[in-house]
Amino acid sequence: MPKVIILGSSNAVPTINHENTHLVIVGRERTILVDCVSTPVVRLEQAGIDFNSLTDIIITHFHPDHVAGVPLLLMDMWLMGRTKPINIYGLHYTMDKLEALMGFYGWGEWPNFFPVGFYRLPEAEMAPVLDCAEFNIRSSPVHHMIPTIGLRVECNHEEKILAYSCDTEPCEQTVRLASGADILIHEAAGATFGHSSAEQAGEIATKAEVGILYLIHYPSGRYAKGDPISEARRTYAGEVILATDFMTIGL
Repeated sequence: MPKVIILGSSNAVPTINHENTHLVIVGRERTILVDCVSTPVVRLEQAGIDFNSLTDIIITHFHPDHVAGVPLLLMDMWLMGRTKPINIYGLHYTMDKLEALMGFYGWGEWPNFFPVGFYRLPEAEMAPVLDCAEFNIRSSPVHHMIPTIGLRVECNHEEKILAYSCDTEPCEQTVRLASGADILIHEAAGATFGHSSAEQAGEIATKAEVGILYLIHYPSGRYAKGDPISEARRTYAGEVILATDFMTIGL
């Protein structure tokens, strides 16, 4: 059965028990990392994922709490003998900056580096990202501080749909992206520029008529405040779950 493992659930300020928000989609043939921070090889091992099983990486936007781990992941996989290719997807804005970042490390001079494909996505709604036997993944631009995408993951065999808002203010693009989804993972950093509160996440879930709402990218540790689940329930009548690190969501 395909699944999603939450590798981190915190907003931009992590704590001991809440790493920056990123997750991995695990299928039979493909393992897809969504954003990449911290020490990725260790984080994946803690989640029971072999680094060499990664087939794809989707970068939602170029902020440090979502992309900073990419150079370390690629270097570690190379040092540990990876030879098979990996694909990285993101908007033109994101991929241009990521390739420039890798260039600062001089990775073109690292001998016998495994193939890395950079795939640039159009900044358009429901743009195709990855279509394989198990998953049909599409992206849509959302409202953040810089160009950012949310994701819609359709599981072909199980006929389940998961949507992920990524970092965004409430916007109709997210409603359309999540329309009729069984699961919506929505950020709840707070009602500030480029972000949403738990209550606003509930509004999006209601408009999109989703089955279950998971709250993610929320303030944690000493910065935690309020009761996100109760706040989301003010505007959403369905089931609300607070995502936590290493939580598994079956698809």
